Amino acid sequence: MTEKPRVLVTRRMPPAVTDRLERDYDARLNETDEVYDGERLVSLAEGCRAILCCSSEKLTAEVIGRLPDSIGAIATFSVGYEHIDVEAARARGMRVTNTPDVLTDSTADIAFLCLLGAARRAWEGEKMLRDGDWVGWSTTQLLGVHVTGKRLGIFGMGRIGRAVARRARGFDMEVHYHNRRRLDADEEAGAIYHADADEMLAHCQFVSLNFPASPETENFLNAERIARLPDGAVVVNSARGTVVDDDALIAALKSGKLAAAGLDVYRGEPKLDPRYRELPNAFLLPHMGSATVETRDAMGFKCLDNLDAFFAGQEPPDALA
Repeated sequence: MTEKPRVLVTRRMPPAVTDRLERDYDARLNETDEVYDGERLVSLAEGCRAILCCSSEKLTAEVIGRLPDSIGAIATFSVGYEHIDVEAARARGMRVTNTPDVLTDSTADIAFLCLLGAARRAWEGEKMLRDGDWVGWSTTQLLGVHVTGKRLGIFGMGRIGRAVARRARGFDMEVHYHNRRRLDADEEAGAIYHADADEMLAHCQFVSLNFPASPETENFLNAERIARLPDGAVVVNSARGTVVDDDALIAALKSGKLAAAGLDVYRGEPKLDPRYRELPNAFLLPHMGSATVETRDAMGFKCLDNLDAFFAGQEPPDALA
């Protein structure tokens, strides 16, 4: 009987994914769901042939350089892969894969939840009820920002950005977008293209950030760009925390330059800037964009499909390196 490949799994997986892991692999599971630092990850990888990791683990060049020679593949339970030094893995002959396509809709749903929650002051309303402070209906109580018919600017019109645009059209929003390339007419579906990101800002009553983290997008939304937005705009970030300058965003929320922000991601997660917690006009979620049973199962199965292909001597369908 052929021996099953041993795979290090760095975080607790959904039950259906764990069942398949234990059926097809000799899975070294993380029963406590603790986040492994580089030292622990290298130690536990001894004797394993692949790693199934998450974005919580930082596989830097130094960590990858210390992994045992037995590691042939790294499958990340995420679309983003900035936590992995792909070039360092390639230099050691390791295959790296991710999970595109399967979390588009769930992440777009959360982006729109952030948009609506921020615009309509949902957190403030819920807190009022839970704290027992609601004394009844009033004509001026919790007046928010109207969404229907407004202009939405989407920065990053990839799969998720296009899915956000589809949801926006259901609210009769006028969609503007900036992207590295202009989409074809079918993909645009009436959205208005802006080659210059800074020029687009003046049109954005709502902003949705949907591009990946990279050196080029670090602190993209800074004080200068926020100043270009119309007064009372609403900002939504469901991409990565590093694309926002926290000091600038917090200052704009405090001053009233921005009406509100809806955030699902943060720099330095899970230790977000504590000032956000003090802002009633910040609608905050704990990085739950892909957090549905269906999506997390699909992400895990993508990882395993890639590992199955690798161990069968085939090209993994989602290979990055």
